[in-house]
Amino acid sequence: MNAARILVVDDESNIRGLLEEILSEEGYEVTTAADAREARAARSSQDHDLILLDIWMPDTDGISLLKEWSAGGKLEPVVMMSGHGTVDTAVEATRLGALDFIEKPVSLAKLLRTVNKALTQKRSEQPRRTLVPPMVAPVGKSEAMRALRDQVQRIAHHDAHTMLTGEPGCGREAFARYLASLSSRSAGPFITVMGGSLNDEDGRRQLLGSVDEPGALQRARGGVLFINEISDISANTQQLLLGILENRSYRPDGSDQDEKLDTRILSSAPAGFEQNANGFRRELLSHLNIVVIRVPPLREYSEDVPELLRFYVDTLVDADRLPFRRFGVAAQNRLRNYPWPGNIRELKNMVSRLLILGADEEITLQEVEAQLTSDAPSDEPLVKLDLLSMPLREAREHFERAYLQQQLILCGGKVGALAKRVGMERTHLYRKLRSLGVDFRQVMADE
Repeated sequence: MNAARILVVDDESNIRGLLEEILSEEGYEVTTAADAREARAARSSQDHDLILLDIWMPDTDGISLLKEWSAGGKLEPVVMMSGHGTVDTAVEATRLGALDFIEKPVSLAKLLRTVNKALTQKRSEQPRRTLVPPMVAPVGKSEAMRALRDQVQRIAHHDAHTMLTGEPGCGREAFARYLASLSSRSAGPFITVMGGSLNDEDGRRQLLGSVDEPGALQRARGGVLFINEISDISANTQQLLLGILENRSYRPDGSDQDEKLDTRILSSAPAGFEQNANGFRRELLSHLNIVVIRVPPLREYSEDVPELLRFYVDTLVDADRLPFRRFGVAAQNRLRNYPWPGNIRELKNMVSRLLILGADEEITLQEVEAQLTSDAPSDEPLVKLDLLSMPLREAREHFERAYLQQQLILCGGKVGALAKRVGMERTHLYRKLRSLGVDFRQVMADE
């Protein structure tokens, strides 16, 4: 396949050079133009698969040039670029036929994602019919995200049943969909069932269906069945699903013929479920967790928070037609240091609220602080407490209490051993434990 040809139109030579270098390294054939005159000449001399067009140029602006080209007939895919964009210019560009809008300074992830999306749309004369939505690689440059993407890409083409574990809201279903989109079953359906709905009364009907109404396994034929929170399915449904997996077939109610199982099962479960699945059938677990993918909590890759904020702003502006806003540096820095107990789901919901409720283009630190709650329960794990939102004294007390409680557990409840471990004189340690309300007898009883 020939390399896609991209025309980059920007009056700033450093940006032209940077985009040419990045896109060339990605295997694209790149032509550059410094103004409207050069852009017209480049466009008339050869066809291009995509045009990246700056809005603010000295002679003819990008919107006027786009209007000129769109009035002339067939228009190539065009993505607008601007360091001073507004919602109005984005709307006008879209009305004239632009596919997307990129802010400068250009995010590498956003650039490559947008270019790939635009070229994919151009190649597809008719969108492939699939229940798996178009997916891009999950956002993030951190080591945790790179490792997770690599793991998903390695196992996607194997047809093994796979379990994704992690905290609520960490994006297990999103990674399941990403895995499905990379697999040999990407053209098939992606059917989601909540584990809690697979109870004794309804589990059989949900999975098997009947001759009149197909169940989840029939609807997922040739594709993927995702069971969200596999730990919630009832004992009877566990037994039913185990039989289906062992026989690799099932029979819808009212039918006299078995159906071959032609479905890859992906499932989500709480963090550590594969080691501590109390009350869950071990034989069934061994079928479902042939491969286990651990999706980390957001606090483990907090360096990706600014990129995630930009991604969800772009997504919500495009999908929900929300007004565009930009996170200020102080607001981004605050959210990088927030523990995100609700993980990605909490971040996305916060972005949505800030886009809906705010007026100015920049999202300020004060707006972010107003959204964050400082009343986390005192028994929350230390890593989930938003210590930065608390006064110094309160934050120090939270830290000391959690630190000493955990160290006390590691010392078997023995205050003498604890004193040596933390380097405190025993009398002072007793006084500190009392002032923090730590009852060492109760700590061990709770443990």
